[in-house]
Amino acid sequence: MREMLDWNDLRYFLAVARDGSTLAAARELRVSQTTVARRIAALEDALGVHLFEKRQAGYLLTPIGQDLVARAEGVEAAATGFSDAAAAQSRDSSGVVKITTEEVYAITLLAPLLTELHRLHPDIVIDLDTSQAVRDLGAGEADISLRSTKEGYQQPAGLVGRQLCIDDWALYCSRDYAARNGVPRTRADLKKHPFIGGGGGNLWIHYQAWLQQLGLESQIAMHHATSGGLLSGVRSGFGIAVLPCIVGDSDPDLIQCVPPKGEHGRVLWLFTHERVRHTPRVRAVIDFLYEGLSRQIRQLEAMRQAAE
Repeated sequence: MREMLDWNDLRYFLAVARDGSTLAAARELRVSQTTVARRIAALEDALGVHLFEKRQAGYLLTPIGQDLVARAEGVEAAATGFSDAAAAQSRDSSGVVKITTEEVYAITLLAPLLTELHRLHPDIVIDLDTSQAVRDLGAGEADISLRSTKEGYQQPAGLVGRQLCIDDWALYCSRDYAARNGVPRTRADLKKHPFIGGGGGNLWIHYQAWLQQLGLESQIAMHHATSGGLLSGVRSGFGIAVLPCIVGDSDPDLIQCVPPKGEHGRVLWLFTHERVRHTPRVRAVIDFLYEGLSRQIRQLEAMRQAAE
C-alpha cells in the first residue's frame, strides 16, 4: 500500500470532504471534475476502503472516511510546515561562513570588505581561516576560498570558481626605508640590502628558491612565519620582501623595487563548492566579495595606467 499510495491524492480527499462534492473540489483545486473523481477512486483502490458514499446531492463521508479526515489534515499540516520551513531556509542568510585565504590577503583585501559585509548582513558570522594548509571545500573544511592557482589549473569535481586577476608577486620596501637606504633596482643593488624571509608553506618554498636563484638568500636578516609577517616587516622599514602586487601596489607607503617575475602563470580566484554555492549566506558573501575585490582591482589598474 505504501508503494501504491499517492500522497497528493489526500489533497483531493480533503477538498471533497470539506466541500461535499467533486464539482466544488474541482473549482478549488483548479482541475476538472473528472480528475477529482478519478483521484478519489484511485485513493480508495489504494487504501482498499470506501471513503465516500456517492449520492445525488454529492459525496458523503463514510464512517471510515470521517475517521481518516483528521489524519489527512495532519499530513496536510506537516506538508505545509515542511514547505514553509524550506521557504524560510531559502530566505535565511544567517549563520557561519568560513573563508580560507593567505594571511596577507585577509589583512589587506578582505578586512575592509568584511567590515562593510557585516553592516549589510549582521546575521552572518565570518570564520576567517588563514592557515597555510589548503582547505578541502568538497569535504566542508571551508565554504569560500580566496586562493592563487596556476593557469590551466584543473578544478576538482564540484568546485566553482570566479577568476579575479593575475597573481603577480614582486619585491617591495617601505617609503621610509627607501628614504634612508634608496630603492634597489638591480640584482647588484639588492645584494646590499637586508631581506625578510619566510611566509610559510608553499610561499616560502618558492620565495626561497627565487632568492637562491638570484644569489640573495644570504641577505635574509629576519624570518617571518606567515605572509602577514612579511607585510609587517616591510611596512616597519626593516628591509625588503616579496609581496603580492595587488597588495603592494595598492599601498601608498610601499615601493616596488623590481618588476614581478614573469611567466609564473598564477591567477587569483574565489572558489566555493557546488554543495553550498546556493546556500543564501554563502551566496551573499561570495557575491559581495567578488564585487568588492573586482572593484579594488579595477581601481588599481586605473591607478597604474595613470602612473604610466
